[in-house]
Amino acid sequence: MSAAVPSRLSLYLNLIRWDRPAGWLLLLWPTLAALWMAADGFPGWHLLAVFTAGTVLMRSAGCCVNDVADRDFDKHVKRTAQRPVTSGAVSVKEALTVGAVLALLAFGLVLTTNAPTILLSFAALAVTLLYPYAKRVVNMPQAVLGVAFSFGIPMAFSAALGGSEWSLAAINAAVPRSAWALLVANLFWVLAYDTEYAMVDRDDDLKIGIKTSAITLGRFDVAGVMAFYGIFLAAWAFLGLRLGLGKPFLTGLAVAAAQVAWHYTLIRDRSREGCFRAFRANHWVGFAIFAGTVADLSLR
Repeated sequence: MSAAVPSRLSLYLNLIRWDRPAGWLLLLWPTLAALWMAADGFPGWHLLAVFTAGTVLMRSAGCCVNDVADRDFDKHVKRTAQRPVTSGAVSVKEALTVGAVLALLAFGLVLTTNAPTILLSFAALAVTLLYPYAKRVVNMPQAVLGVAFSFGIPMAFSAALGGSEWSLAAINAAVPRSAWALLVANLFWVLAYDTEYAMVDRDDDLKIGIKTSAITLGRFDVAGVMAFYGIFLAAWAFLGLRLGLGKPFLTGLAVAAAQVAWHYTLIRDRSREGCFRAFRANHWVGFAIFAGTVADLSLR
């Protein structure tokens, strides 16, 4: 009996991609950068803990939902065929239960913030649940993922600036237009790195009929990825300057841009290994921007 417990735990950890932190880091860095911007510096240990733990929990819950939704597709893709739900090692009911528990834990953290942030969390959950099914009907489902992966930005502003009223007006008062603009700008980063990810599985996705940005862009995939990166970096630079950030922030963006240039060398020949390596390294792009933001606000 005792041997079965770590076995199930191991499967659950595999289900939520515990051994691949790059996934939740992609969500974390723009969220924390927005939190620092909203607070005009260090946001306090409470909000830092809420958004860090909440990001890990919601990304993990999203993996559970995604694997259930894609279980019939994943078995046709070599890279995903052995995922716990697809292989049958974890049942659909188990996976959904794990996902629900993780989402409830994340919601418990949100409850420690304020009313506008709690209201926004329902919209964030809806987009998270929608994404796994978007790839069946949307030609560029990565855009839906972009919204899901960027929703921590308005929530960070709301948590730092929000009030106590339960209304849309309170959300509008707590989340400035610049926060929504940062969400849209960050969406283009998600389009860039998730297109790299989709380029890895393009041949398999074509066979099973899944819609992805890599398939939609076709021979313009590499150009599309670089254009997405360019829009993302330019928009964050513009918005950061509008919010009063300066040279340290721009230095962080320059470091991120240098990494983007390196990513081009990895994806230009469209090899699976190069595209996957570029995707997995993207969290360093986000970290560079976060570090520049923290440095800028700390040196004032």
